Amino acid sequence: MAFDFQNFAQQLTQATQAAFTELLARYPEEAFYSFALYSDEGAMTVCPAANTLGHLAAQSPDDLPYAKFEPAEWQYEMVGADAQFDALSRQLRTRLAEGFAEPDGFERFRQQLYATCLEVLDALRQQRFFDKAAGRPVFLLVTISDSDTPPEELAQLASRLNNNAYRDEYLAWLRTWDA
Repeated sequence: MAFDFQNFAQQLTQATQAAFTELLARYPEEAFYSFALYSDEGAMTVCPAANTLGHLAAQSPDDLPYAKFEPAEWQYEMVGADAQFDALSRQLRTRLAEGFAEPDGFERFRQQLYATCLEVLDALRQQRFFDKAAGRPVFLLVTISDSDTPPEELAQLASRLNNNAYRDEYLAWLRTWDA
């Protein structure tokens, strides 16, 4: 059975907007600078993450780049629009439990999930949703937890989603990975 990624994208857009808006409302004193959508290698989840400048100020200088650009280290990982993101992840797990008739069906499903996350953030970026809501430039990212995504691919994703100083810092940080 085919998964309706168009409907999933609409639901993900709504959940993403709800999560960021909820964070801004719950923590009005916080200066949010980042937002990410991330999944896992098994394509079983989709989750939001956000970070604040205040959280960064508490980091040691040695940990700062990692804390700034790795969603797993962000202050508000898996926070916001909880019920909506839980429902989205249940949809993914239900589809995965059905199995795939084609040998490459899972890989195509997984790649489409990642592409959908990217498309949702890119569309919201084009609408300036995050920057307007936060009142400042917001660094956007799509990532896969515990994966070995090549730095070149991460750079392409960040460049597509960002046109701000955070992008330049992120790209500089990625270049240190080979050093």
